[in-house]
Amino acid sequence: MTQAEALIEDLPGEHVLGDKAYDGDRFRDTIAARGMIAVIPPNRSRSIAIDYDKELYKERHLVECLINKIKHFRRIATRYDKTVCSFFAMLCLCGTMIWLR
Repeated sequence: MTQAEALIEDLPGEHVLGDKAYDGDRFRDTIAARGMIAVIPPNRSRSIAIDYDKELYKERHLVECLINKIKHFRRIATRYDKTVCSFFAMLCLCGTMIWLR
């Protein structure tokens, strides 16, 4: 969670979806300060459970499945491409291959 605030710094959108690992008051305050809504389930250690949109949280599963499919391409999983441009090009190619299946 140390880099989470930097990741959403220039992020456009209305909601931030995350798993229980991102359930921290400081991170939730950062999300609220940016005018976004946190869709993060509460951690079990929280004394008062914070409500979240369970239906919208289910959309996170689609992203997780896509990342899993991309990792099946060995070149992406082991990060053979060292430059940003070539890595992004390979991601686009992997996305196209997945889309064509």
